[in-house]
Amino acid sequence: MAKFAKADTLDTKKNITNNLYRNLSVMKFTAQQIASFIDGEIVGNENAEIFTFAKIEEGVPGALSFLGNPKYEEYIYSTESSVILVNRDFEPKKEIKATLIKVDNAYNSLAKLMMLYESFKPKREGISSLASIAPTAKIGEGCYIAPFVVIGENCVIGDNCTIHDGVSIGEGAKIGNGTTLYAHAVVYHDCRIGNNCILHSGCVIGADGFGFAPTAEGYEKIPQIGIVVIEDNVEIGANTCIDRATMGATVLHKGVKLDNLIQIAHNDEIGSNTAMAAQVGIAGSTKVGEWCIFGGQAGISGHSTIGDRATIGPQCGTIGNIKGGRTVMGTPSMDIKENMRATAYFKRLPAMAEKIKELTREIEALKKMK
Repeated sequence: MAKFAKADTLDTKKNITNNLYRNLSVMKFTAQQIASFIDGEIVGNENAEIFTFAKIEEGVPGALSFLGNPKYEEYIYSTESSVILVNRDFEPKKEIKATLIKVDNAYNSLAKLMMLYESFKPKREGISSLASIAPTAKIGEGCYIAPFVVIGENCVIGDNCTIHDGVSIGEGAKIGNGTTLYAHAVVYHDCRIGNNCILHSGCVIGADGFGFAPTAEGYEKIPQIGIVVIEDNVEIGANTCIDRATMGATVLHKGVKLDNLIQIAHNDEIGSNTAMAAQVGIAGSTKVGEWCIFGGQAGISGHSTIGDRATIGPQCGTIGNIKGGRTVMGTPSMDIKENMRATAYFKRLPAMAEKIKELTREIEALKKMK
């Protein structure tokens, strides 16, 4: 297998960035225009032009980069990017070729610029003749519906929605204005999706909750007759599953952000602006508060309550309720400081075990001397 030097790999990434965005982009902005939009202070050439974005270590001429983490500072002195966003307190240690724009928060300012850039891209409209749309379905204005989309009876699709190839929307489902469903997302019957939501490829909204009653002959399925309700401005990652309620509704409140490969079980309620990293699993009938943060692979027991602004660490396993504002780690979960102390002891267990064996031998020797 061929081996590539680090420099070769970096050059390849730069070429990809350069070629891709030169071909796609027709928009150019000056440093002055950018600074005006994000209330920034220019250090350097206010007429420097940019037409794309690039990581600071992969910068190319015409690109805008940002420096948010000090460990990447070394790249600011060698990057080929034309404009770099930095925090206002940044002071360079040596000369920088690029134009700097100083802002209160470089990462947040970059997000604003990327949203602006995205808004300029042409929006597709029209309904493909290869889509299957039930005659009783209602489709709003300005929608794009791709080939092989299936929309069931009595569905309601809001204005300016974008529905990509192979999406399936079950009968009676409702989709709000400005929502995007990427390829092969599935919305089961009667579920509700709000305005300006994003559902990525392969996510499944409204599959049956995991409900079975044990009998002498095996497990008997309990019908799941509830729905899923997703409020406005929610984003759901690829292959994430939100199960329908046994009765009532599984609810994701406004602003929730879910990564890929997450499981939200039946009758869960996820509070506004809560964010979850990949592979989180929330068991059934759990209530999660607002502005909570879940690290990757965290697991939450059923019928529990997580308070507002709680932070659940990666691979954390909770049993029971977690009070609001707490940060917990470990399995079973414990306060982060307590967990750090326990982890420190855990690392020392082999040495402690040997010490205990040694002390045991000494005690036995002392007993024999009596």
